[in-house]
Amino acid sequence: MANITRFEDIQAWKRGRDLAKAVYAVTRKGEFAKDFGLRDQIRRAAVSIISNIAEGFSRQTDKEFLQFLHVAKGSASEVQSQLYIALDLGYITHDEFDSLYKQVDEVGKLIFGLVRYLKEQP
Repeated sequence: MANITRFEDIQAWKRGRDLAKAVYAVTRKGEFAKDFGLRDQIRRAAVSIISNIAEGFSRQTDKEFLQFLHVAKGSASEVQSQLYIALDLGYITHDEFDSLYKQVDEVGKLIFGLVRYLKEQP
């Protein structure tokens, strides 16, 4: 990662930040806001994505960074799973689900690309 000197420069972190803001916005509304368990869990998972990217980057070794990226990818999958629950319970619309799911999918792909890049480094 020759050109990246701050975690804020990592595209997966930037998109993950946007995702976290979107998750907070949708969980402030209606019945979702009242379901403290699901609301807090999906928020924690969304925040975990960018937190793990940042923490892993700060470790300054590829091995540790990879470990944290895998945790971030797991958190992204957790958000996707919780979106299904929110949809099933009527907390979000199909359009909100599709939009958020697409955002999470993009973040996951960016994380996976970063993992692949780091594994290819000598």
